[in-house]
Amino acid sequence: MTISFYISRLRLSMLVALAIAIAGPGAASAQTAPADTVLISNSVASVTRAEYDAELLKLPIEVRAGFANSARRVNDVLARMLLQKSLATQARAARLDASPEASVRMQLEIDRLLAQMLMESIDAKASAEFDADRKKYEARARELYTVDRNSFAIPEQVNATHILFDTRKRSSDEAKKLAQETRAKIAAGADMGKLAKEMSDDASAQNNGALGWFAKKDMDPAFGEAAFALKNTGDVSEPVQSQFGWHVIRLDGRRPATIRTFDEARETIMAELRKRYIDEKREQAVAAIRRDPKTQVNREAVDALTPRVDVEAAKRALGMTPGGAAPATAAPK
Repeated sequence: MTISFYISRLRLSMLVALAIAIAGPGAASAQTAPADTVLISNSVASVTRAEYDAELLKLPIEVRAGFANSARRVNDVLARMLLQKSLATQARAARLDASPEASVRMQLEIDRLLAQMLMESIDAKASAEFDADRKKYEARARELYTVDRNSFAIPEQVNATHILFDTRKRSSDEAKKLAQETRAKIAAGADMGKLAKEMSDDASAQNNGALGWFAKKDMDPAFGEAAFALKNTGDVSEPVQSQFGWHVIRLDGRRPATIRTFDEARETIMAELRKRYIDEKREQAVAAIRRDPKTQVNREAVDALTPRVDVEAAKRALGMTPGGAAPATAAPK
């Protein structure tokens, strides 16, 4: 493809984004629009609500529900869809879909989509079957919990606030000095949350440096060791060096190690049992095809797909003797 093609595609994408911005997020989401409503269009293509809904079916089911909460995500999808449909319209105008090769490729794409739709249908049916027999699986969940309660252990956790001075932005000595100065300000009564918001190089700065609850293993080893070494709520560590830079850490709370009750663990176990059940149904459908006794392989045609080298012919072409040695040459006079 030429550079001009990519430039044209970039311009089209920019025009799409501008059109969505002018229309506003309400037009992009079109939450109450009927299926045939055009959500976005240009001089050659358009995207309807039905097409948008169909596009969302590509997403994992747990992602779809909250997808429309972000106008940016919706706009990005619509921009990509309009770009794709515009390119497809140009391809049809150029009769790129008319060749036998194109017909085969398009049929393969249809087959791939139908196979995916069948698997989704199997998943939905299996999920409904699981829900219909939920009491049986809840009993099984309780058995699993009773047999292996230790697998539901929650390690000791702490809640902490920190300020990071990233060593990618400055030298280690400079970062350490900033951490020391900041700790001194906190010890003198400065608000650590405000300092974190103003100075921290970590994303948690947006939340005044608050990290929430975490286990030691969840963090950088040096950071975790320092955070868990703090004894009392409100204690502030000396500057601590991790792989990310130098930190000042404040202990905001501590939870002892515990084991989740069955009620707390129930949905986690049920989700795993549901996944196993659906996976089994999927595997049964696939295995039935793999074991089809009428499956035949045209071995001659398949073998012909892999080029075979006639070793002896290659040797002869290189002037080698049948034994593999190079031919003798006359000694120079």
